[in-house]
Amino acid sequence: MPTLEFDTDLIQRYDTSGPRYTSYPTAVQFTTDFGVQEYQQQAELSNAGGRALSLYFHIPFCDTICFYCACNKIVTKNRKHAEPYLNALYKEIALQSSLFDPQRSVDQLHWGGGTPTFISTEQMRELMSQTRQHFNLRDDDQGEYSIEVDPREANRDIILLLRELGFNRISLGVQDFDQQVQKAVNRIQSIEQTREVMDAARESGFHSVSLDLIYGLPHQNLQTFNDTLDTVIALDPDRLSIFNYAHLPDLFKTQRQIDASELPDAKTKLAILETCIEKLGAAGYQYIGMDHFAKPTDELAIAQNSGTLYRNFQGYSTHADCDLVGLGITSIGKVNDCYSQNLKTIKEYETAIDAGQLPVMRGLILTEDDKLRREVISQLICHYRLDIASLEKQHAIQFGDYFADALNGLAQMQNDGLLTFDTNTIEVKPKGYLLIRNICMAFDKYLSSPGKRFSKVI
Repeated sequence: MPTLEFDTDLIQRYDTSGPRYTSYPTAVQFTTDFGVQEYQQQAELSNAGGRALSLYFHIPFCDTICFYCACNKIVTKNRKHAEPYLNALYKEIALQSSLFDPQRSVDQLHWGGGTPTFISTEQMRELMSQTRQHFNLRDDDQGEYSIEVDPREANRDIILLLRELGFNRISLGVQDFDQQVQKAVNRIQSIEQTREVMDAARESGFHSVSLDLIYGLPHQNLQTFNDTLDTVIALDPDRLSIFNYAHLPDLFKTQRQIDASELPDAKTKLAILETCIEKLGAAGYQYIGMDHFAKPTDELAIAQNSGTLYRNFQGYSTHADCDLVGLGITSIGKVNDCYSQNLKTIKEYETAIDAGQLPVMRGLILTEDDKLRREVISQLICHYRLDIASLEKQHAIQFGDYFADALNGLAQMQNDGLLTFDTNTIEVKPKGYLLIRNICMAFDKYLSSPGKRFSKVI
């Protein structure tokens, strides 16, 4: 892929709020009109297709609170709090598995949080054992089995155990190595802790090691983040995610502990982003999109270059053809033609499970229009290109007529050099890579006006 171009004037002009498009329609459109019965019907229909499965497990517990965090989490020092939750999760595994053909292989599995390594090694073994009893997990190490790890909650032995359990991809939270920044967000984490976990992951044969950074945190400036980048590049991860911090204290109470006056201004954030792009490009990383970078040898880059990259609720993925089953509180699934989300609190979740009910809280059955627009957005956000002729044939439409309003919206973007389009193709140009969310928003039927519910696109 060509190298993206950083155009400050264009970025400032287009820097509005908008969805990250881990799904289309986005979770904002989910409704409580969708419930357990609708989910069960969609699961039954999915068996006819015989697609492989993807399992997402939400482990919500954290030992300490990171002030920037917008995740659904439970902060506690008491490790025993995980026991009743895990017992309920085991029951949900059994309930969910009964809906799916046992021959369907699990090609993708992910533990997220919270901090999945909050639970004990015995509980990790039991959770994977319960999963294996009820679902057809792969034994050939060819699935995409990943886990989010806090290096402060892990060591060499735990990483070796995770590899033994079948995990082959690992994502480590870092955010920033600057001590003043770490103190301001209540996440004290040394380079040595991070390196120990990375070394153990490589020693035990993990296929990919990813680091997560955040720009826009208190006290960050160009020099301090540049130093963090130098350290990260020296650590040599296979993938990098560099997220823009969205300060939304009205939505996320923990963010109220951050002093807004200490946050970098928009100009500084843009300078940090530009430096990230330049330094990582010079270090050999390919820009995947939406804050993600990968080495050309990493599966994400290979999938993008071959046209098979996909995007789901966990971000970019190499498994486009899976039905996603969400397990645990607040988890989101995508089964057949529906999205579903579980109950958000442990009390509600455990009450439903104890009654023998699936903990589905809300969801959405996609219309044909939803599926068409999802395909357009997915192709653009993953590959920066849309084959109009192929789409017309697949969905039996005349693209220019169907998307007349969207194409009118793209006209100014074409004039600004973000993309080109004709009757056959939409091609995003290097200046448009960073603004891909803006381009996708032109095809979003539900997006009347971007607002506070979404983060800034840059």
